[in-house]
Amino acid sequence: MPVPALTPTAFHGKRRGPVVVIVMDGVGLGPDYAGNAVQAARKPILDKLMATCPWTKVRAHGTAVGMPSDADMGNSEVGHNALGSGRVFDQGAKLVANAIADGSLVKGQGWNEIIAAALKPGATLHLMGLFSDGNVHSHIDHLKALIVDAKARGVTKVAIHALIDGRDVGETSALDYTEPFEAWLPTIDPNYGIASGGGRMQITMDRYDADWSMVERGWKIHVLAEGRQFPSASAAVKAFRAEKPGVIDQDLPGFVVARDGKPFAPVVDGDAVVFFNFRGDRAVEISKAFVGQVPFDRVRTPAVTFAGMMTYDGDSNLPPRILIPPPAIDRVLGEFLAASKVRQLACSETQKFGHVTYFWNGNRSGYLDKPTETYIEVPSDRVSFDERPWMKAAEVTDAVIAELESAAAAGKGYGFVRINYPNGDMVGHTGVFEAARIGVEVVDLQLGRLLPVIAKLGGIALITADHGNADEMYEMDKKGGVKMENGKPKAKTSHTLNPVPFIIYDPGFQGEYALRTDIAKPGLANIAATACALMGLTAPADYEPSLVTFP
Repeated sequence: MPVPALTPTAFHGKRRGPVVVIVMDGVGLGPDYAGNAVQAARKPILDKLMATCPWTKVRAHGTAVGMPSDADMGNSEVGHNALGSGRVFDQGAKLVANAIADGSLVKGQGWNEIIAAALKPGATLHLMGLFSDGNVHSHIDHLKALIVDAKARGVTKVAIHALIDGRDVGETSALDYTEPFEAWLPTIDPNYGIASGGGRMQITMDRYDADWSMVERGWKIHVLAEGRQFPSASAAVKAFRAEKPGVIDQDLPGFVVARDGKPFAPVVDGDAVVFFNFRGDRAVEISKAFVGQVPFDRVRTPAVTFAGMMTYDGDSNLPPRILIPPPAIDRVLGEFLAASKVRQLACSETQKFGHVTYFWNGNRSGYLDKPTETYIEVPSDRVSFDERPWMKAAEVTDAVIAELESAAAAGKGYGFVRINYPNGDMVGHTGVFEAARIGVEVVDLQLGRLLPVIAKLGGIALITADHGNADEMYEMDKKGGVKMENGKPKAKTSHTLNPVPFIIYDPGFQGEYALRTDIAKPGLANIAATACALMGLTAPADYEPSLVTFP
């Protein structure tokens, strides 16, 4: 499909149509090597855009999105926070690390209430969360800090419920975490141990109400101790790999660790439970299982003292008890546009719907100004995304086109639109190169459908990504080549440290503005002010500066 030709029109501070931010989730600008599925994809629309339109690279990781250092990958949560707020806020990983370093975490009310409960006779302290150093949802060093302080406070029994990663870290790296940890933990206290676990995409860590059966399976494993028993987490990982060669960590079944023939530590009345993930999206549902209502039979709901590392849903104050205050993200772009009487549209499929709403709006669910906003969620598939790498990209495009055209026909056109195509990220996380390549091609096809409509409406598209993923589908060796394992490329399932594109598709462009070259390290946060400028609005003064300048 050809990119619609650029037709010059008069520019009077804004076009007559909407500014549309298109987030190609997980489509980064990666290295020139065999594992780059973005590079390998047939993408005539993107190629034409990058050959004919103004564009630049922007940073989507590290300090550009509020992470502790530039060695930290970006993720969809912090990326959409930056896109939607126009500024950079210290994010979960950095906030937790700082609170541990300065002692404020262990001095805080939430942790002290947990310790008080764990010190009662017969009580166990349960620490549940993603078991890696990926620093996207959690970090194993945060877990260790809690364990060390629990020991110093005199807690007699600590049980860890380890959600195996293989997504934000190497896809078969589980033993790199379980074996050293299981050697370290008895040196702290022999009555501390891993009690249960399983792959993060099999149990517990569902999000956006996509598949509550995951949470139910996790509940049965962690709380009811109903599951296959092993003497250790490492033994479980080895057994599952032997039984199903090629299984990756995120897909490992749930397991229960037993001592003396009995489950080591199911959750029971009087216990204390901390979910130690700092990121909210995959923590909401398991938190509801402990302190709210869920759509499955819990069999028993133990009376526990529950806390999350941070607030996972600000609007519902979930969970009520936290260890670290969340970043205070205020005066987001959506609020500014609502105050400016700009009608807004947000759309994605379920897997990323919360990113163009909740995270975009500064970690707040629901509408900011319902009379001027429309949110469209397209239900996602419930299959492995490598099986259907097209996901619901076509349906998202259908919904956006229909809404834009009907609103324009009714004389109620939108001024600002945001869309997320999840394919590059969700398919990239499977580690299947060909599927990721197809996922990128699918997004390109949808751009070919959507851009002519934006052109017809007299709008502008800002095409970008929230972080990389599909741009590195194989692990790289020290020389930049593909790392091999058992004669095959070793799959990479995590995000990347690569920049992402920022492309301005403006059919009416005739040189009225230019990309700035004086911003040393542009990042995702610069895009909000850019969108404002192209709508004829002056962004709030403390937003990161626009990437375009007007002569």
